[in-house]
Amino acid sequence: MDEDWFVQQAGDAGLLTRLAARAQTTFWGLLGCEVVQADGKKATICLDAGDQHLNLIGIVHGGVLMSLMDNAMGLVVMLAHANERTVTATMNTHFLSSSKGGLLVCEAEMLHRTKRTLTLQGQVKDEDGKLLAWASGAYRLV
Repeated sequence: MDEDWFVQQAGDAGLLTRLAARAQTTFWGLLGCEVVQADGKKATICLDAGDQHLNLIGIVHGGVLMSLMDNAMGLVVMLAHANERTVTATMNTHFLSSSKGGLLVCEAEMLHRTKRTLTLQGQVKDEDGKLLAWASGAYRLV
């Protein structure tokens, strides 16, 4: 996805530009995640899953699916609380189907907030729209 498009879609262009630049040198960049759209309520990211994302039986590794959902949910949290540090507290994942690779799309959305905890849900689908995994996550302000 085009980084300029991402910056235009979300509110604070400066924040998003900084996040996009920083992310490329982190696990996010190593994994190959790209932002489709994001704000403090919802985010969509994608990944073109190749051989490096597969496990030994030739399907996308569960850790890749979990990482996609954690990255998407975490992006929502970072945009919702731009001036605060946040961490993943818990993540409950359900693996529903497998994929041999290709375009994976992950959507995340905020479900609930308290003073220090944010609860989100995320899902990963393949390019045909088949649901591969679903997760809920709690994120803490630190």
